[in-house]
Amino acid sequence: MLSFLGLHVLGHGSAVYSGSVIDVFGRIDVSEEAVRTTLRRMCHRGLLTRHRRGRRVYFGLTEHAGHVLQDGEQRIWDTGAVNRDWDGTWTLVAFSLPDTRRNERHDLRSKLVWAGFGLLQNGLWAAPGEKDVTGIVGELGLADHVTVFAARQAGPTESADLVRRAFDIDAIAERYRAFLARWDTPDPLPSAPDDLARQLVLHTDWLQLVRQDPHLPAEHLDADWPAIRAEKVFRELAHHYRATTADLAATVIEQIRPGT
Repeated sequence: MLSFLGLHVLGHGSAVYSGSVIDVFGRIDVSEEAVRTTLRRMCHRGLLTRHRRGRRVYFGLTEHAGHVLQDGEQRIWDTGAVNRDWDGTWTLVAFSLPDTRRNERHDLRSKLVWAGFGLLQNGLWAAPGEKDVTGIVGELGLADHVTVFAARQAGPTESADLVRRAFDIDAIAERYRAFLARWDTPDPLPSAPDDLARQLVLHTDWLQLVRQDPHLPAEHLDADWPAIRAEKVFRELAHHYRATTADLAATVIEQIRPGT
């Protein structure tokens, strides 16, 4: 759903008809019930707002949802899959929360992973480069329970060792290889009925990849790191589908401007 909203609603100042959302997701075999449930949950979480026009219901983005989608868009298009400009600095985050605050602990871990951190050892997370985590800990109200500092490794520790201790390199590479197996073919996703469906699945697959990718320094990765090829394939297909789906999306996806 985040991929759909990022593709078709973000930046339009509009709200999308629920029936249109159901139509598009039906093309990738997602049921109407699942779509309606997801839309309701996103409303309850403060990500979507409802608008009625007669008997029809439309969904628009809240300010919070806009920030979430813009962050994802930046990760997809600006950050890239490989960090070629690393200056040798690490950001370290240490925290300890009791079991009575396990939900906050889970939320903090999830946000750290999204921000590119890996678990170096119990209670200590590391990410290459200087990361601003002020917003993360402030949003969760955990500023008094978190210690953040920037550092460089010192002997006998090597940065390459930190990369492999904090991050599962093999698992990251395998995810990119799976993406390439699906999309780097003459006929990607042949089961999809049209490019509107392929576009949605492509962006969803790629968003899941970048959400899990810590943007590791290129100097500590293999020369044939699969993320390099995968990013090229994604960009080529994304631009292709943007052109091939423009007319179809305009026909299928009904939108209004709330308040007009």
